[in-house]
Amino acid sequence: MPHDTQLIFADHLGRFYARQYGFPPMAGRLLGYLFVCDPPQQTIDELSEALLASRSAITGAVKLLEDYRMARRTRVAGERVDRVSLNPVSQQPRHFDSAVHEEHAALFREGVELLADAPPERRAPLEEMIALAEFLAERLPALLEEWHTYRDELRASTSRPTPTE
Repeated sequence: MPHDTQLIFADHLGRFYARQYGFPPMAGRLLGYLFVCDPPQQTIDELSEALLASRSAITGAVKLLEDYRMARRTRVAGERVDRVSLNPVSQQPRHFDSAVHEEHAALFREGVELLADAPPERRAPLEEMIALAEFLAERLPALLEEWHTYRDELRASTSRPTPTE
């Protein structure tokens, strides 16, 4: 049975993911719980009992987290139940692909073209979004490389196991 502090953490993360990313609260709660539960692999029944939620709510949350590659199901040979755990890939940065931001800038340029004859204040929001997308496209690859260097140094300085990427 989880400790109250684990459930509080799960609730806090659930509210954060609901507010920041539009996740259903149960998906955020499940994600939070998966970060702190012991053992780190849990069955749907165990998760349902721990989070005081229905099996269907947990199953839906697992499916959403799987779609985002934040959780994964595994099955041990001979067992008839799946075990849910964090997906190690989920701790790796995403959305650092420059091409996405370049495409974003191109879409906003298309919008600016539609407003070619409009006053500057009408075009300003699109022009600012173009500048942001171009800024991100230019800067994110270097930031990602900096993160990888920092992460590798951190891993080398501790005895923590390296997640599978």
